[in-house]
Amino acid sequence: MARHLITSAIPYINGIKHLGNLVGSQLPADLFARYMRARGNEVLFLCATDEHGTPAELAAAKAGKPVADYCAEMHHVQAEIAKGFNLSFDHFGRSSSPQNHALTQAFAGRLADMGLIREVVEEQVYSNADGRFLPDRYIEGTCPNCGFDSARGDQCDNCTKQLDPTDLIDARSTISGSTDLEVRETKHLYLRQSELKDDIATWIGSKHDWPLLTTSIAKKWLTDGDGLQDRGITRDLDWGIPVKKGADDWPGMEGKVFYVWFDAPIEYIASAQEWVDAGKGTDWERWWRTDKGADDVTYTQFMGKDNVPFHTLSFPATILGSQEPWKLVDYIKSFNYLNYDGGQFSTSRGRGVFMDQALDILPSDYWRWWLLSHAPESSDAEFTWENFQTDVNKDLADVLGNFVSRITKFCRSKFSEAVPEGPDYGPAEDALIADLTTKLAEYETHMAAMEVRKSAADLRAIWVLGNEYLQSVAPWTTFKTDPDQAAMQVRMGLNLCRLYGVLSSPFIPDASAEILAAMGASDATWPDDIASAVTVLQAGHAFTVPEITFRKITDDERTQWAEKFAGTRD
Repeated sequence: MARHLITSAIPYINGIKHLGNLVGSQLPADLFARYMRARGNEVLFLCATDEHGTPAELAAAKAGKPVADYCAEMHHVQAEIAKGFNLSFDHFGRSSSPQNHALTQAFAGRLADMGLIREVVEEQVYSNADGRFLPDRYIEGTCPNCGFDSARGDQCDNCTKQLDPTDLIDARSTISGSTDLEVRETKHLYLRQSELKDDIATWIGSKHDWPLLTTSIAKKWLTDGDGLQDRGITRDLDWGIPVKKGADDWPGMEGKVFYVWFDAPIEYIASAQEWVDAGKGTDWERWWRTDKGADDVTYTQFMGKDNVPFHTLSFPATILGSQEPWKLVDYIKSFNYLNYDGGQFSTSRGRGVFMDQALDILPSDYWRWWLLSHAPESSDAEFTWENFQTDVNKDLADVLGNFVSRITKFCRSKFSEAVPEGPDYGPAEDALIADLTTKLAEYETHMAAMEVRKSAADLRAIWVLGNEYLQSVAPWTTFKTDPDQAAMQVRMGLNLCRLYGVLSSPFIPDASAEILAAMGASDATWPDDIASAVTVLQAGHAFTVPEITFRKITDDERTQWAEKFAGTRD
């Protein structure tokens, strides 16, 4: 049994996330976690809400609530929506947790002891209208790299370049919109990432199996311009983790907090401590400390491409710089963007379908299947209502749902609600078993490699093989002349229903459970071989005919939803 540590990029607390956020990290991470559990591996799947920094303060101010209250409320909301999408986190933590406070301060103290923290008196943007410094997302302007006119003070969403507020052209306050800005001096702490450039470059260079998207972004920031630069890790904000050196005060840093992108990745580790403290698990260190057993753990991170620089450079700099036996990531699965009907999804601009709205329209399996089967792996992908309707109706309703409905109803009408007997499988069934064996091997290979779209195509092909078998042998025709032969064909079809329930569980867990329950299948273990898997349900085994597993989306519904979600959230 292998051990897999899996983390999804932690979502900002500032509101409900959209479908692009979901497919860019949490959903494919859940797919992989479910698959690894199904194969009998030990899995720890962690996520959390990212609750510090300007996004939290701005959202709380907009909601008219104290920031701590807002974060607690939105953590609950995001946790419930995650349950709605069947995201199987072992723990869904909070970056504002006491565990993350202590661990972040401990890392900072350790890095200072290693000579990797320096104090810098720097110039930052100050808003006279707002009476405060404007770090990170309190300031927007034009990106000096690509010309995007809504770049933030920490990063440009368009080209992913890491920025400082003073880099922006025609800067403005996101609080008041004021352009009455000036540059003032303030003192901050910097992580000396430049001292770790060679170590990070060697580490990244050893990851030959990483996706091209991940390595290309990482190497770009290692080599562009002057290469890896020292990075500020503190901010002039009220909300966040107070700057301390371990448990001790840090002279000169009173009233400052750690930069959200310093403390947020550390929450991956802290969430494991939260998991233990919540009574859900034991011994978190065996997952995170190589001196405590984590050397045999495979650690995989899932994220959108905009998060890659921080996860391949800044967070590894924290880990490597500490020179402590923390577990480094083994594989980073990154994704491009999912666009919405000719434009971009955007939480801050309210464009696109959001996770709560999606669940109000249709059950989660509809969304899980479409999003995963269109995951933006090699390039950006596009959500349109037409494609969504077409693919859901074809794949889920016509292929999988129709197969289960047709064979169970036929058996009930011609035999009973029990598996019929008939003779042993013949040449047609042997050929089907051989085809399924080949396709299952491809499915398993692609799932293990986290090739999401290929895995979805393989699973659909497995469903199609069952439909093609039924069309070929036509038990409804065979029954007229050879009921025993038809009984055998139906027995195969019912066993395929159980098999499909097992194999589909990582993608569509609710439908999988529904199919397995209808088949009365107590054995839902992953098949060792197809020949055995299609004989699990023996003659006389009782089943029920499920209700419609998947219904079709109508043209009227598609038109209505396209108009309702034209790009602006209410």
